[in-house]
Amino acid sequence: MIIFLYAIAAAAVLIYVPFLVVGYARVQVGYDVSAPRAMFDKLPPYAQRATWAHQNSFETFMVFVAAALMAYVTGVNSVTATWAAIAYVAARLLYSIFYILNIPLLRSLMFGIGSLSCATLFVLSIIQARG
Repeated sequence: MIIFLYAIAAAAVLIYVPFLVVGYARVQVGYDVSAPRAMFDKLPPYAQRATWAHQNSFETFMVFVAAALMAYVTGVNSVTATWAAIAYVAARLLYSIFYILNIPLLRSLMFGIGSLSCATLFVLSIIQARG
């Protein structure tokens, strides 16, 4: 199903949403081109959290890509799989927002939903491949 490919593309874009916040904060504190990573301690707390959300987005993206591509290659075609892919993308957007806003409980909930979405795609792919 093409939804898996669209979800991968959307998740790739979402990796950089928190980085827009980091970029804004870097401009506010005075961006140092010679040492961009050294600026981390100078960033306000919301921008530090945005950096962490950005990094976590890369980490979870790899798992999602594997799950979504497995579903795509094995021909998974179910409403559950479609909702799992959509839920992952929505959860990752909300994860970054809740991380930046410092709402740990909701951030953790979104992380769990994203992880469950990936697990669902993996399981459905294995079932489909065995079928």
